[in-house]
Amino acid sequence: MHCVWRMRRVRLVAALAAVVALTAGTAGTAEAAPDHATATASGPAQSGLAPSDDAFYTPPDPLPSGAPGDVIRSRPSKAGPPAARRLADAWQVMYLSTDALGRPDAVTGTILVPKNADRAKAPIIGWGPGTSGPAFQCAPSRFIDEGAFYEQSALNEMLQAGYAVAVPDYEGYHADPKTTYVVGKSMGPALMDAVRAAQRLPDAGLSKDAKVVFRGYSQGGGAAMWAGQLQPAYAPELNLVGVVGGGVPANLALVALGLEGKKPFGFLLDALIGLGNAYPELNLDSYLNDAGKAAVAGMQQHDCTLELLLDYPGKKVADYFTTNPLGTKPWADRVTENRLGGTPIKVPVLQYHSDADEIVAFNQANTLRQQYCTEGVPLTWKVWNGLSHITLVYRGNADAMAFIADRLAGKPAASNCPTTPSS
Repeated sequence: MHCVWRMRRVRLVAALAAVVALTAGTAGTAEAAPDHATATASGPAQSGLAPSDDAFYTPPDPLPSGAPGDVIRSRPSKAGPPAARRLADAWQVMYLSTDALGRPDAVTGTILVPKNADRAKAPIIGWGPGTSGPAFQCAPSRFIDEGAFYEQSALNEMLQAGYAVAVPDYEGYHADPKTTYVVGKSMGPALMDAVRAAQRLPDAGLSKDAKVVFRGYSQGGGAAMWAGQLQPAYAPELNLVGVVGGGVPANLALVALGLEGKKPFGFLLDALIGLGNAYPELNLDSYLNDAGKAAVAGMQQHDCTLELLLDYPGKKVADYFTTNPLGTKPWADRVTENRLGGTPIKVPVLQYHSDADEIVAFNQANTLRQQYCTEGVPLTWKVWNGLSHITLVYRGNADAMAFIADRLAGKPAASNCPTTPSS
């Protein structure tokens, strides 16, 4: 089993690192060779992949009392491949958060602090990772620790800039995974509470008054926007100065239309699993045919990003479901509830997207941009022409870093919202 997962990690990192080298010119920071050492629940790092029953990730039952962001447990981990380990100290954490139904839950993640930072003054980037996959082995904290994190180059740049980084796994990564992929009402709190956990982790030494930016791409871009919308009510004590979201899935219903029958259909199936896990009353299993039950079980056992991209080409909802759940009122209501917009973000926002995005439809992101502008959000909008979704993971990094640096320096943001809201 360890060999199988090692091969999967190598395939994923090699494929996406090739994109880094070809499209981003980041050969100096992207590290394609995964390191397979990882920490165990009970002690120091050992060679080999973390076991699938790693007890660190199992939430205590019952959950301890406390406030969202309180740390339940922590352990030292690796910041990535060797170059990253020289940049930062890292810890895997489990912390209290809030699920999509407003109930307390436990979320895991990674806190990273640059070794050369003045920790009492270091800003904190709450960074929502992009799509990782529904299986437990795909948890971003495990990818980071194993040196197999496809967004490692961007992570390294933030650490090199002196920023502490809080990276949630999002809800549901444990031996019996119940992940809530692209469910905004779950992702937003998980990201905000990762920042709170970073501030409350004694070993990290970070300030409760630190300047904070929420950032992410793809699933992570959605998480960043949700955190930005919810922050004034949910985490008003955070000193939030900016939000960066690229490739944002703002409206799952419209994203779904763009994935039906297309090569990356696996992302849509993962999103339906996520909604079913977040909202048990939707009763996902009751909509699945035999092929769907097998696919969902297999996905939650072994599928990570690369499998979502490559293993479901041309599939349709009808291949796996007796009825399209998105066409029913209970599912449509939950999708609407998790549609971005309607609540303005109070701080400057950078939103960017490719007009050729083949995974997260451009038009729905443009609609979100128009809505935010109408609501008075101080938004900078950038359209990239002709790039694939994955290519922009890397191409957008320079703009994101420049925007973050300006917000942390207190420079005024120059919104490019149109003067006419409908344009």
